[in-house]
Amino acid sequence: MIFREWIISQDFADLETIENLEKKATERARMAKDLAWQSFIQEFEEEKAELQDLIDSIGIEDSAVQSKIENELEQVLAAAFPTRKKLLALAKTQLRSMHGDLSVQKNKRNLSNWISKIELKGKEKYNTHIFNDLDHFNATNEIKASYAEEPESVPAHEVLNHNFDVLFSKYPLLITFGEDTGKLGDVNQGLKGMQAKYGEHRVGDTGIREATIVGQGIGLALRGFRPIAEIQYLDYLLYALPTISDDLSTLYYRSAGQQIAPLIIRTRGHQLQGMWHSGSPMSMLLGSLTGVNICVPRNMTQAAGFYNMLLKIHNPALVIEPLKGYYIREYLPQNLGEFTVPLGVPEIIEAGTDLTLVTYGWNVTVAHSAVNRLKTIGIDVELIDVQTLIPFDTQHIISRSVQKTKKILFVDEDVPGGATAFMMQKVIEEQKAFKYLECPPRTHTAKVHRGAYGTDGEYFSKPNTETVIEAVYQIMNEVNPDKFPGLYD
Repeated sequence: MIFREWIISQDFADLETIENLEKKATERARMAKDLAWQSFIQEFEEEKAELQDLIDSIGIEDSAVQSKIENELEQVLAAAFPTRKKLLALAKTQLRSMHGDLSVQKNKRNLSNWISKIELKGKEKYNTHIFNDLDHFNATNEIKASYAEEPESVPAHEVLNHNFDVLFSKYPLLITFGEDTGKLGDVNQGLKGMQAKYGEHRVGDTGIREATIVGQGIGLALRGFRPIAEIQYLDYLLYALPTISDDLSTLYYRSAGQQIAPLIIRTRGHQLQGMWHSGSPMSMLLGSLTGVNICVPRNMTQAAGFYNMLLKIHNPALVIEPLKGYYIREYLPQNLGEFTVPLGVPEIIEAGTDLTLVTYGWNVTVAHSAVNRLKTIGIDVELIDVQTLIPFDTQHIISRSVQKTKKILFVDEDVPGGATAFMMQKVIEEQKAFKYLECPPRTHTAKVHRGAYGTDGEYFSKPNTETVIEAVYQIMNEVNPDKFPGLYD
């Protein structure tokens, strides 16, 4: 039984009433379609008229060129479906035809200004709403962790645990779920005791279905909850990547800022001596998740600060905790749930004058060890932790460092040409640091394959203290071979 027949059978309306409603609905839909089309083409009509006036006023001496431009203009103006692509292509063709003609400089300038105006319109329409701009200023406000005069030293996972306890008390709509998240308190005990204290509905376990975990998180975030969806290891984020990329990272963009899902995805990765639990596929994420903040803490205090920050704003985010960091000891902050780590603001871990070393995550610890050893042989390295890959150094802190040191090395454990290449493009091209360099920028990465198993497998797969020392020294040797002769010559 179709819906119409059901309505009649229930005496909600007779056939004539239903048919009249359908006619009105059809007419309203037709009118809405016509109005939408008129609104759509109105801007184009104005832009077409402006372009025609500009081209008509130019007057090119070469009659063949002029005739060609006029024919192309006529075709563009007569197109049934207008596009700015066609208008801009024609305008730029016209502008190039005027190259070197001093007699039309004023008209050329007018046409160039018109092109800039239309390109700005296109940028505003198609290249904005990647992130919630209202969050931008809040996300760079740092509240530093504060400590007692004699702070308590605890296993680092306890910093996360105590911080999550405060957050669950503070945010009644905060919930978390994932594989082993609930009863076990996650595999590294960051959520130990949280299910018993806050209940299964707020701290829960799921099946081994990464895409489903993320999908649940998106749905909950759209309904006003503040979910943290846990993916047990970074390697397995691959199974949820289509959902994160297609449905989460692009939601704000595709809806032109009308919808956003502030889901936090919590995971762990990087160095660990295993084949499937030590992945660092950062280039895969950077190429797929524009629209998601990518936070890469070096320790658990920093990770806690990210969660505190992310719950204050409304952009979706990925936090990758370093696997080797859970059982080192850290001091327990006094202002749990309050201190924040800013997004897009690198931290200078060690000041230096000879070379800028840029990295993130557990490699900050590795690099710091190398930097301390390099001091003993007269090399003063400035060590910078980017803290977040998206957004990346919005204050150009790295470029200012390069201006001082004149040399730069990017280090991480992604594949060659991965996240280090991403960081290099940001610093060398976008921040225009190339002009300060006295030698080529360098990268030091993991090998092209997955991390090999065991202590030696890790040693030969990923950067370590010795290889970072050698990478820095090689640059210094290249710049000043007399002062820094070959290490193994």
